Amino acid sequence: MDTFALVVTIAVALFFTYTNGFHDSANAIATSVSTRALTPRAALAMAAVMNLAGAFLGSGVAKTVSEGLIQTPEGSKGMGILFAALVGAITWNLITWYFGLPSSSSHALFGGMVGAALAGGTTVYWDGVLDKIVIPMFVSPLVGLVVGYLVMTAIMWMFRRANPHKAKRGFRIAQTVSAAAMALGHGLQDAQKTMGIVVMALVIADVEDAGDPIPVWVKIICAVMLSLGTYAGGWRIMRTLGRKIIELDPPQGFAAETTGAAIMFTTAFLFKAPISTTHVITSAIMGVGATKRVNAVRWGVAKNIVLGWVITMPAAALVAAGAFGLINLAIL
Repeated sequence: MDTFALVVTIAVALFFTYTNGFHDSANAIATSVSTRALTPRAALAMAAVMNLAGAFLGSGVAKTVSEGLIQTPEGSKGMGILFAALVGAITWNLITWYFGLPSSSSHALFGGMVGAALAGGTTVYWDGVLDKIVIPMFVSPLVGLVVGYLVMTAIMWMFRRANPHKAKRGFRIAQTVSAAAMALGHGLQDAQKTMGIVVMALVIADVEDAGDPIPVWVKIICAVMLSLGTYAGGWRIMRTLGRKIIELDPPQGFAAETTGAAIMFTTAFLFKAPISTTHVITSAIMGVGATKRVNAVRWGVAKNIVLGWVITMPAAALVAAGAFGLINLAIL
């Protein structure tokens, strides 16, 4: 196997992780910044550190990505498929970042993998795609919406007699913890997705065998690149999550972050499902906001976000399929 092709593919995978970091940094900190619980730079630094830590908490999601979605392709064609999948994911990340749309980096990657695999004639494990990707894609936002609503309702009931100003100060402090938990869950979920891609590249190159443990150096470089991307920040998307859906106060921010973190940890450890942190936190914000009054949520903005969710996988798949076609003509 051409070592140069392996190095280039891993480099592109790490660049995807970097774009994932700045694309999704808003997921972890937008609510804390918008409620002024944390300054933007302090929030980004905290999120970067917690992303780094979260990447070492497990490997179930990485195994799902590397072994459960498509058959590991072989030879130079296999490396081309992997490269094309990453091109599709990166392209969609950059487009949605430019327009400030909090789409899912995860589903951009999965769409890229499926599109490139189909274009390259590699088997797609449709059962795995359905069970681990498509069903969670629809279920996790609904869970986030309902749980966010219930958590916020419980907070309102428990603190119904509290002094509003003192309660907001307390929740502003508590948001430091909930934002850290959200960032930890983001590292647990999203760093592992790139680990799975790098492991697949190593298997294609005959450097690793299928089923081998994830090398420590793979965990380190994926975690570091995600953290660097997170610290770079995604201000366009942060404004959408922090202000455009609903104006959040500290109790609402705490409820949304706590909901998002709980769902991410549950799905990673119990189901090993690579869910979208974007879907979860955005739907949690909507659910929390709906407790104020239903029309407090700017549903027009929410509709555009959901539309972005729906088209992410097919759009990334089309770009990846086109990229593979070009690679096939030029090199393979």
